[in-house]
Amino acid sequence: MAAPRRDTRGIVDPAGLLTRVRFRRHEPAEPLRRYIERYWFIDWDLPEPYASHVVPHPSVHLTFQHFQHFQHFQQDEGSPYAELTGIPGGLYTRKLTGRGRVCGVKFRPGGFRPYAPEHPVSHWTGETLAARDVFPQITTDTAREVVAPATDEARVAALDAFLLPLAPATPDPQADLATALVDRVHDDRTVRRVDDFARTAGLSVRALQRLFSAYVGVSPKWVILRYRIHEALELAGTRSEVDWATLAADLGYADQAHLVRDFTATIGVPPTAYAQATAG
Repeated sequence: MAAPRRDTRGIVDPAGLLTRVRFRRHEPAEPLRRYIERYWFIDWDLPEPYASHVVPHPSVHLTFQHFQHFQHFQQDEGSPYAELTGIPGGLYTRKLTGRGRVCGVKFRPGGFRPYAPEHPVSHWTGETLAARDVFPQITTDTAREVVAPATDEARVAALDAFLLPLAPATPDPQADLATALVDRVHDDRTVRRVDDFARTAGLSVRALQRLFSAYVGVSPKWVILRYRIHEALELAGTRSEVDWATLAADLGYADQAHLVRDFTATIGVPPTAYAQATAG
């Protein structure tokens, strides 16, 4: 089964996570790709708890989960369930224990609003809630149909079968515009200032901000800063030597101190300390 490229951007300790879980990505059915970037699956069986940390992307996630914990030498198996997670404001931390499985749906920035048009996406920002509050079609049986199959192919098929009937009948041009603009921020390092970005997009700053609130869930400035941190995090974890002053300039920071401040505020440690820790 074809899968999107391996990209650990945003994962604070990719080596530590990937030695503890089986992590895979798969493409949804073609009609869903306008709205959904990928499916992602993780399975684990851990003798000791592990806390995973992620610098979030500007995406809403729908997850189907099943956990098995071992307490007092007896297995306590919970029922499968589904959650909806809006874009977290800061570092997203999840503690993994025992044995478990998550089958996730990562919506494209701009791609979730057509599925829940009654609210701006900013309504969900910072929120984690039962998925049935947004998708009343989801039941325990629905979650079980997604997480129970033994193969990835079957899990992908179950997600496709659930999401395809819910796909919007008519595309929303504003959703497509929001997706295209976030993609541009992701791909183009020269996008550094909101006012310049708005002008090249043919929008006023206020119109751009309204679009992002309604269809992305966070501000244009948040997206620009977050993709900068993703890149700095990736380089800090993969290069033995990083010229932080040059990187700060490349990413559009006024100076190295501003990069260090944003990195430290987001990750919890300065970039040099993070680079030393991952090298060790």
